[in-house]
Amino acid sequence: MDAVEAVRMAVRAVRSHKLRSTLTVIGIVIGIASVITFATFGASLKADVVAEIGDTSASNVYLLTSPDEDRGFAQALQPVFTDHDLAEIRSIDGVRAVIPQGVVPASAVRYQGDTIARSQLTATTTETFEGSEFVEGRAFEPGAQEIVLNRAAAAGFEENVTVGSSLAVVRRSNETVAVTVVGIVNSTQGGLPFGDFGGQPRFYLPADPFYDTTVESPTVGVNQRVYPSATVRTDPARTTAVKVAIRESLETSDAASLVPEGTGVTARTSTDFVAQIEEIIDQLTRFVTGIAVIALIVGAIGIANIMLVSVTERTREIGIMKAIGATNREVMVLFLVESSVLGLLGALIGVPVGTAAGWGAAAYAEIGFQLAPLWFAIAVAVGLGVGIAAGLYPAWTAASVDPIEALRYE
Repeated sequence: MDAVEAVRMAVRAVRSHKLRSTLTVIGIVIGIASVITFATFGASLKADVVAEIGDTSASNVYLLTSPDEDRGFAQALQPVFTDHDLAEIRSIDGVRAVIPQGVVPASAVRYQGDTIARSQLTATTTETFEGSEFVEGRAFEPGAQEIVLNRAAAAGFEENVTVGSSLAVVRRSNETVAVTVVGIVNSTQGGLPFGDFGGQPRFYLPADPFYDTTVESPTVGVNQRVYPSATVRTDPARTTAVKVAIRESLETSDAASLVPEGTGVTARTSTDFVAQIEEIIDQLTRFVTGIAVIALIVGAIGIANIMLVSVTERTREIGIMKAIGATNREVMVLFLVESSVLGLLGALIGVPVGTAAGWGAAAYAEIGFQLAPLWFAIAVAVGLGVGIAAGLYPAWTAASVDPIEALRYE
């Protein structure tokens, strides 16, 4: 029996039991479509996150505190970078600007009777807006009662905020501070690379006079402003060298003395963040996709079940085939081809179904759609593999049928 004849007979057997074969194929389709959906969504999410971080300046170095695994991020959000530390970093050759970012505790922001609850606003300097695209207006002036909003914040009130509008910032002490909107910006270049994810509303205030978190500098012995993070703009040709110099400076900085136990200070670039985020998303994708493989196992059980039933139903046919000269190998191949056809059908249908579901998930999450070609190939291979693996025992059972007993079977 040649391969073409084996495929023809397998297809005929599948078509002769349409409902049973369809239900079996659906099990494979669900499994493979689930794998493709999760893999495609993971690839889309990674591409979107990496692209968003990539849009930030590759020549920026970000000063952060890094927690150990046991203490988590609560300890890492402590302000530790003093004005003295930032001045020392400004003096490093190749540094163009040092932009601190602090947190102004608040409870709400009001505009014309409309209130938005906000737990914190961002305190920074005018350098954070250098190279930023303003929808309208300008950056705030140091020492002024002014505020800059991003587009999401401006559109968050019932009546859109425009340049010249007056907002009331309600601080946690219940003190209300009036500020004037002087600019609306698309995004900033001085913040952390993940600071604008998800189009969240952002309110930017000048550190002078709104940021009042201070500490006594261990180096100079006087009270200074202290920040939880800062962005260092560097000469693009010297970013790596500057990062190394900053890390050396941080070893003897105020931050090294002020940082909580179990937490360190670090300087990272966008490339460092991209590598870490890619690894995290890949791990999550593999985990979730692994769960979807359970559906494939269920599909494999369905194929094994239908093939065992098929062997029982075709016992007399197997006996006739052996009586006219069919070998055990040919009988086994026939049933293996039949189970493989079921697996291949599931894979060919599951791939487009999973791709469509992945596209829908990406559209729902409002991220770009990204294909995962490797997983497509894996899905087809798994479909065939599942079909073959599930058909091995039934095929071996069929090949082991005694032709004399088979011919007596009713």
